[in-house]
Amino acid sequence: MNIDIIFKIAAVGLIVAVINQVLTRSGREEYTMITTLAGIIIVLMMILPYIGTFFDYLRTVFDL
Repeated sequence: MNIDIIFKIAAVGLIVAVINQVLTRSGREEYTMITTLAGIIIVLMMILPYIGTFFDYLRTVFDL
């Protein structure tokens, strides 16, 4: 597994955290939830190929 994906996930987390703080301080709490959901969706899209590879590996290990 590439360590680069961990840094990308951390970068998305930091960006979402900063945006959430800015939105909360400016009184836009309704947009913080949308920002958080967008961050989760972005991270899931990034790790989706790795999840597929993981399940393929499990199939070969257990001969399914």
